[in-house]
Amino acid sequence: MPSQNENPVIDMINDVFGMNKNDDVDYGAYEGPSEFVETMTNEEYVELLRDCNLELYEGCQKYLKLSFILRLYHIKCLCRMTSKAMTMILKLLTDAFEYGKFPTSFYKAKKVIQKLGLNYTKIDVCLKNCMLYWEKMKNWRIANIVINPNGRKKGTNGKKKLPVKVLHYFPLKPRLQRLFMSPKTTKSMRWHILNNNPDGLLRHPRDGKAWKSFDQLHLEFAIEPRNVCLGLATDGFNPYRTMNNGHSIWPMILIPYNRPPWECMKQSSFIVSMIIPGRKKMPGNKIVVYLQPLVKELNELWTEGVETYDSFSNEVFVIRASLMWTISDFPGLCTLSRWNTYTSYACPHI
Repeated sequence: MPSQNENPVIDMINDVFGMNKNDDVDYGAYEGPSEFVETMTNEEYVELLRDCNLELYEGCQKYLKLSFILRLYHIKCLCRMTSKAMTMILKLLTDAFEYGKFPTSFYKAKKVIQKLGLNYTKIDVCLKNCMLYWEKMKNWRIANIVINPNGRKKGTNGKKKLPVKVLHYFPLKPRLQRLFMSPKTTKSMRWHILNNNPDGLLRHPRDGKAWKSFDQLHLEFAIEPRNVCLGLATDGFNPYRTMNNGHSIWPMILIPYNRPPWECMKQSSFIVSMIIPGRKKMPGNKIVVYLQPLVKELNELWTEGVETYDSFSNEVFVIRASLMWTISDFPGLCTLSRWNTYTSYACPHI
């Protein structure tokens, strides 16, 4: 069984709570430097450490409770297993290992994983893509429902009410904070300034004229190497192919260009911002309706910023971010930026 200092899961927990793994920590009295992370509490930190050091069953030398749950959740995502199938597997393991420390359902397993942060928000959407039921419009969502005839009994009509469309939004601020709270990534977030380009060849967006012109226009932003420059990539796809031609799901992916080219374009470096539902009707030019949460957060990151703990320099600073580019195919350009791509004015030029 790995020691506490060699356990990568404990390192991950320390990154989540802004804890230096080399510090001599009294886990019972830990307060942590990241007061700006509201969802993280002293109690959750202690519970995660307890699960991380708890044997899966007596005599188990390979897996601890938390590492097993994370590995099982990873398999579920890779194999696209349903939550019901995971609950059945966990119940089978509970029956097979009488004294095992397995969660009895996938719902309870998710409760443990959610303590690690980086959750997402569900926002109801109008069927015609005309509005989001969030913030001031949140109470209007009562009219945005359909009746599921196979649903469980709920309410007086005996049917379960489900939203017509649901936008899955992944908040950006905690994901940028996590990049600096982990010692494995915080140093690479300064690469674009700390590493020069002696031969002048274009290997990274920071070597181009657009990046240099942006730095000259916004000197206050450029002087802080930890401020993040982002790119937004999107395209629609049909997960059902020819089985259901009415679907067109649009994932929004953010790319942190602060990191070196051999890191920023890796799949593990991509930040999923939102998943726009494609049921019955694609967003089209109304995609701007779905982008409201992201635009609001980007505006806040540009004007105000957010306090972030830097595990490399061991200090709290205010991080800001800017959206530098969008990436899409030519039809996607029409959807994302409303550029006319169908008439005689279709060819973009400078």
